[in-house]
Formats: sequence, structure tokens, C-alpha cells
Amino acid sequence: IPVNLKPMEYDLFVLLLQNNNIALGREELLKRVWGEDYLGESRTVDVHIRYLRKKVEKDDKNPKFIETIRGVGYRFNPHV
Repeated sequence: IPVNLKPMEYDLFVLLLQNNNIALGREELLKRVWGEDYLGESRTVDVHIRYLRKKVEKDDKNPKFIETIRGVGYRFNPHV
């Protein structure tokens, strides 16, 4: 099923896929997706993860693919 992602959602998803099963922290995601010069809030990552989950998860309230690793960040789980 095709999924229509916005550019930042796409970049974030690709980065998670490229690092599947590796937890990436907010700061790392910000640096690699938004760039070194990004001056906004780190919670931007959480917002984009939420939007991404709504588009790629069957149940975005119980995500299987994009996992939250408490105290670390997020990772893509390819073993679902």
C-alpha cells in the first residue's frame, strides 16, 4: 500500500530503516535529518515520529515498526 510521506517524514523513515534495530536519540536524529544548524526544539522529532506512525503502523497507539526506546530514542524494528 503506497504511503504519502512529507519530505522530513521520508528522511526520518529512511534514516530509521538504514539503522534498523539501532536506537537513535533525538539529538542524533535532529542532526542527521534537520541538519547541524537546526535551532528548534528536540520535541520536533517526537511530533514527526507520531505523524510517521499514523501513516505506517496498523495501530499507531501500539506501534510495532517504530519503537520508542525509553531514555534513548527511537528505532525501526524489522522483525515484526
